[in-house]
Amino acid sequence: MSESIRSKPEIAMLIYPGLNFLDLTGPHAVLARAANVHLVWKNLDLLTVDTGISVKPTTRFEDCPRNVDVLMVGGGPGVADVMQDRECMEFIRDRGSAAKFVTSVCNGSILLGAAGLLRGYKATSHWAFRDLLPLFGAIPVNQRVVTDRNRITGGGVTAGIDFGLTLLSVLLGEDLAKATQLGIEYNPQPPFDTGTPEKAGPQITQAVLAKIGPRLEKVRDLARKMNIQ
Repeated sequence: MSESIRSKPEIAMLIYPGLNFLDLTGPHAVLARAANVHLVWKNLDLLTVDTGISVKPTTRFEDCPRNVDVLMVGGGPGVADVMQDRECMEFIRDRGSAAKFVTSVCNGSILLGAAGLLRGYKATSHWAFRDLLPLFGAIPVNQRVVTDRNRITGGGVTAGIDFGLTLLSVLLGEDLAKATQLGIEYNPQPPFDTGTPEKAGPQITQAVLAKIGPRLEKVRDLARKMNIQ
């Protein structure tokens, strides 16, 4: 563990309308007891995430510590709106430039890329968005969690728990991460082996792409326009 990390790290988790709820709650369940977690948004009003649940921010942009140990950005249907929001992107860029670790879950890595924070780094994303990473100078890797220097990125949605445990081990040691995994009884045994396109096969994969296609294409178009290689 780096001596520069505080005994109780400061973590800024960006939240926003349309955030994937599990992108937030997976890492939060792992990290919240061991760190000071700030749920950061423009104001402290309730906002609605992708499942229709309301989430209350704890910290406004201007009140969030600048030199946080970790900046974490989740993904979800709201990614395209955040990409077009100058205030949001400036927050990601500013805190990311000072954070000891710059991290994401799901297609939150697209937001890190759009902010110029993944150029030259290996990274992952939700499988449907991973091929957009090179548009921002990132190197896409098909893994559940990818660590490249101080960049740690998780794959789609449920990978947020794996991401959280990986980050916790880096911040505060493997023993705590292992104990946390046991405490939340994280021992996944899914009823179906269809968690990746390769395992699910083309028929199921195309059905999922048909559902997310419009927002995927919107993000793709924005990514091409913002290409910062």
